[in-house]
Amino acid sequence: MRAALAEAEAAIASGDVPIGAVVVDATGAVVGAGRNVREQDADPTGHAEVVALREAAKARGEWRLDGCTLVVTLEPCTMCAGAAVLSRVDRVVFGAYDDKAGAVGSLWDVVRDRRLNHRPEVISGVLAEESAALLERFFADHR
Repeated sequence: MRAALAEAEAAIASGDVPIGAVVVDATGAVVGAGRNVREQDADPTGHAEVVALREAAKARGEWRLDGCTLVVTLEPCTMCAGAAVLSRVDRVVFGAYDDKAGAVGSLWDVVRDRRLNHRPEVISGVLAEESAALLERFFADHR
């Protein structure tokens, strides 16, 4: 989670919401990292999780990321939760809950939907205070 927090901090420089993500393989090595780049790249899909999953898939040479864990500072939205399911990661670890758009238990629960063919394990609340504080500072500065 510390690596994901570092990615989140780096997003601030481009004016993006400070959310960071990393994908780690079964040995714990980071195989993909990402931060929000929606503002920087003018890309509505430029969420930290999507960026990290793309990088991990490229590094592994395949889209299936079985054996991997997606670690992100904020509970994934529906798009990112869906990307986690479609990439076949074994687990999703997140920091702060997102009561407004969270899709891993808060508003929706995409990753645990029994109708889907893959359901990653979920570990929540990891360094939640640090993750939430970073977002609170960012939005306080932009209001």
